[in-house]
Amino acid sequence: MSFQFVLDFLRTAGVLLGTWLLGSSGRSSSRVSKVGKFSLGILYLGLGSLLNYWMLRPNRARFPRGLSLQSWPVVKDGWHNSNADLIYWRGYFYLIHAASPFHFGSARCHLKLWRSADAMQWEKVAQFSNAPEDIRDPKFAVINDRLFLYVLLNRDFNPEPYTTAYSMSDDGEHWTPLKPVEPAGWLFWRPKSMDGKTWYVPAYWWEHGQSILLRSTDGEHWEKVSIIYTGDRNDETDVEFLPDGRMLAVARLEFSDDFLRGDPQGSTLIALSDPPYTAWKISAKSSLTRLDGPCLFTYHGKVYALGRYQPIKDRPFSYPGSIFSRKRTALFVVQEDGLVYLGDLPSAGDTSYGAVVQRGEELFIAYYTSDIRRDYPWIVGMLCPSEIRMACLSLAEFEQWAEQVLQSQAKQLIS
Repeated sequence: MSFQFVLDFLRTAGVLLGTWLLGSSGRSSSRVSKVGKFSLGILYLGLGSLLNYWMLRPNRARFPRGLSLQSWPVVKDGWHNSNADLIYWRGYFYLIHAASPFHFGSARCHLKLWRSADAMQWEKVAQFSNAPEDIRDPKFAVINDRLFLYVLLNRDFNPEPYTTAYSMSDDGEHWTPLKPVEPAGWLFWRPKSMDGKTWYVPAYWWEHGQSILLRSTDGEHWEKVSIIYTGDRNDETDVEFLPDGRMLAVARLEFSDDFLRGDPQGSTLIALSDPPYTAWKISAKSSLTRLDGPCLFTYHGKVYALGRYQPIKDRPFSYPGSIFSRKRTALFVVQEDGLVYLGDLPSAGDTSYGAVVQRGEELFIAYYTSDIRRDYPWIVGMLCPSEIRMACLSLAEFEQWAEQVLQSQAKQLIS
């Protein structure tokens, strides 16, 4: 029995039972019975109506009109598919994602690896599991012409990974057994290189609160370079090289672990470092969103981000990080003084944690989302099936779109 079925049953039963109890209360001769039935009727009707509202309200994701976007599901099989990464290597797109009964930790969770020549037709080439433990947040890197995969291992129902492991392949089909990577306890994000020789990866401490920068020449042995940030319960951190050689980092700042109300201070750190990246300067804490699952990329010298966006974040139980809030997968411009929101991809509920590939004149985006016809709160999306989607944009259109948004913002500041 799926959680989707349970939620559908509860929302229907709540309305029907609540309506019946309210009607029955009027026919009760006993005052105690009348008050009891009336109270229960209001409770059941209210809960059923709330679930109906949550699960049936239409999606209000905002993608600019006039901008061509292709979007299609890649994996839609009834599992909770999530945490996608995408890379192009030796003539193929490689896509990997987690598949689990739900968002939370599960011994049944596994990673599925797919390959495609055109990003439309996919073949499954490998599967990874760390049963009886949970496995999640896969990240690719091509290092010394080998395809590396870094994954986070988790033991808890509430996903709190405790270390990073890796596997590597010479052909994309045959992989080495998963092996823990040192230093232990640090959770790797996406490795990047400016020269193809030295690789850098941001990592955050498994108990939250600190992110660091590591480097390697072989993808297997990593050494600490610097501390990016300490405090504010910071965790997921991504980096990108700037044209002048500096490195830019963004990090998710949770501030607290109150997943019911969220935290009004939830935001995105932006930090910069000059080579050799041993010291970092904090340039901003953007309150636009708490950028969960950050993915940075550059086009024509400008840095962009793909990540989770929360359109309503200024009220209790909708503060950043609240499980009752609505979520989107969105695109942003990353500036030294903050994030600039561009727009949403077709997404809702439990969503984001994607990746991009620039191929020719097109931008390919892989991400996961709940049912895009609805606008589930995050908690409903966590319990229901989700799909892996691809989106494709013209890079020229994308750049023009971003420039129009930036010019509009500049005019508003002047006025």
